[in-house]
Amino acid sequence: MADVTPTRYRWGAIAWLLTLQFFVVETVVQVQTGGGYSRADDVISALGTSASAAPLLMNASFVVQGLLIGAGAVLLRPALAGLGGRLAAAFLTAAAVGVVLVGFFPLDGQEDLHQAGAGLHLLGGGLALLALAYAVRPRSETLGTALALLGLLSTAMTVFFALGITSFLGEGGTERASAYPVPIGLALAGAGLWALGRRPQAEPRPSRRELRARERAERAARARERDAALETAATRPEPARVQTDTGPDDDFDPEDPWATSRRRD
Repeated sequence: MADVTPTRYRWGAIAWLLTLQFFVVETVVQVQTGGGYSRADDVISALGTSASAAPLLMNASFVVQGLLIGAGAVLLRPALAGLGGRLAAAFLTAAAVGVVLVGFFPLDGQEDLHQAGAGLHLLGGGLALLALAYAVRPRSETLGTALALLGLLSTAMTVFFALGITSFLGEGGTERASAYPVPIGLALAGAGLWALGRRPQAEPRPSRRELRARERAERAARARERDAALETAATRPEPARVQTDTGPDDDFDPEDPWATSRRRD
């Protein structure tokens, strides 16, 4: 993983923290629209139509949201390790482009482009949180777990919303259960990475695959050492026997009746 300067950590984190502006703008526009709007029954995009009290403000918030997501992804990309980091960058790009399309093409304007952008944002955002969880888990298990839970919630609710399974939370409530985890997760990820970047980085824990590969390499090294030791022992010459000639009477045993008698000189 490449080093990330403190400036990139700071501005990347700020960009993702500012995605929370969506909640502020949505609340302001809803209040101005009056009591005819329901968060449970009405989709978020309705606040950007001509029936809303402040459609320009809501649509501007969508566009700004996409720019903030993209800016944070670019700045913090070097801090995201491995496959998870690469997938997170791709999904975040899709989510950013999607919500920009939502802002530029309101629901009561070019509906096809609006729906495509909304689907891209919701699906890309949920999958991006799952990829972020995988990328940051080696550095912080707590942050990774939180992002994984938010990603699972967002992705599941996106599937329910797309299939029209909205009777429990309502159409607007189901869409919000899909959309809300994205800025919340990005804000957590940005703040968490910023905090982690300000402390000395610990050596990342090896994966199971790396551990297995390391064990195989160690076993192979031990086997080579054992084979080399056996080969050395097999080829080592035996020490020569030293024979001492002490004369013909060395094996004479006076107790043995079959022994030849000692020749007397």
